[in-house]
Amino acid sequence: MELRYTPAQQAFRAEVRDWLATNVPKAPFASYDTREGFEQHRQWEATLADAGLSSITWPKALGGRGSDLVEWLIFEEEYWAHDAPQRVNQNGILLLGPTLMEFGTPEQKARFLPSTARCDDMWAQGWSEPNAGSDMAAISSRAIRDGDHYVVNGQKIWSTRAVFANWLFGLFRSDPQSSRHHGLTYLLVPLDAPGITVRPIRALNGKEAFAEIFFDDVRVPVANRLGDEGRGWHVAMATAGFERGLLLRSPARYQRTAQKLVQLYRKHQSACDRDPSIREAVTRAWMGAEAYTLASYHTVGKLAQGATIGAEASTNKIFWSELDLLLHETAMRILGARAELVDDAEVHEWLEGFLFAQAGPIYAGSNEIQRNIIAERVLGMPKA
Repeated sequence: MELRYTPAQQAFRAEVRDWLATNVPKAPFASYDTREGFEQHRQWEATLADAGLSSITWPKALGGRGSDLVEWLIFEEEYWAHDAPQRVNQNGILLLGPTLMEFGTPEQKARFLPSTARCDDMWAQGWSEPNAGSDMAAISSRAIRDGDHYVVNGQKIWSTRAVFANWLFGLFRSDPQSSRHHGLTYLLVPLDAPGITVRPIRALNGKEAFAEIFFDDVRVPVANRLGDEGRGWHVAMATAGFERGLLLRSPARYQRTAQKLVQLYRKHQSACDRDPSIREAVTRAWMGAEAYTLASYHTVGKLAQGATIGAEASTNKIFWSELDLLLHETAMRILGARAELVDDAEVHEWLEGFLFAQAGPIYAGSNEIQRNIIAERVLGMPKA
């Protein structure tokens, strides 16, 4: 595959590169799983939004730039090449935003999209429950219609960055007689509503990256429903497609990590070459990042011709999550068993990435479930 950019795309790249060179903070932010770091990242999102770079594929009237997906890939390449801050509101910008554009009313789009682009509204996901993880159709939290409101009761868990979010999007069972994929409704819930309790959950690194959320007779306006009542599964699958497919994990993220891995290998090459399998793993990781990039450009080309991303999004999810593991496991092999005892910023970055990568095969639907989806819906194989 040979990639050729139009003059307009080349000009866009130059514009983004110049802006990032001028505006990317010189000092790294604190972790966005801390109050200090969250506020730093929130302010950065507002800076991006002012430049039209927070959510570039959104319409200009809704806080975006009106770019196509090729320009999004270009932007991501430049963004990661400049080691710019990680994005704190991915749930809102990359997952809810496209879903709102597809299913939202004009009033919902005008209310939520511009404020999400600036991170004035910060979103948590309300999918998983104690008895409904990758099997999301087992959701039991209820939202029972009462006039112009739904009365919500139940519990959500593993809600990323819900400690600092002010809104949640999620699925609730609106028909108590229903089961599985039926009778579910997609709601936008303010996390400061009476009856909501948010309890932090500490991640492997000790930070409050997740939370469990309890709902006790929480009243949510019907106007906050996305899509039709009882059709929430259909809406949620669109969101899940964005999460598993192209948008949540851009290829530039892995290209940049692969470049850093090659640099780390060269820095420790004399020791690494005592074990030829390390050099092989570095090569495979770099090739995987390049392959994911080419596959993403191929997908964007298909979308530009009118195709859609369906169940095959599960193949993307498996690939990027396992590539992330390979990249960071190889780095930890290079750094050695004592790496976690070393007080060094570069080593700390690799260790944090290694811990985070362990979650990749689980979030956005466990890879075991994704393989079942591929077998049944892509390959047409019978259920076991």
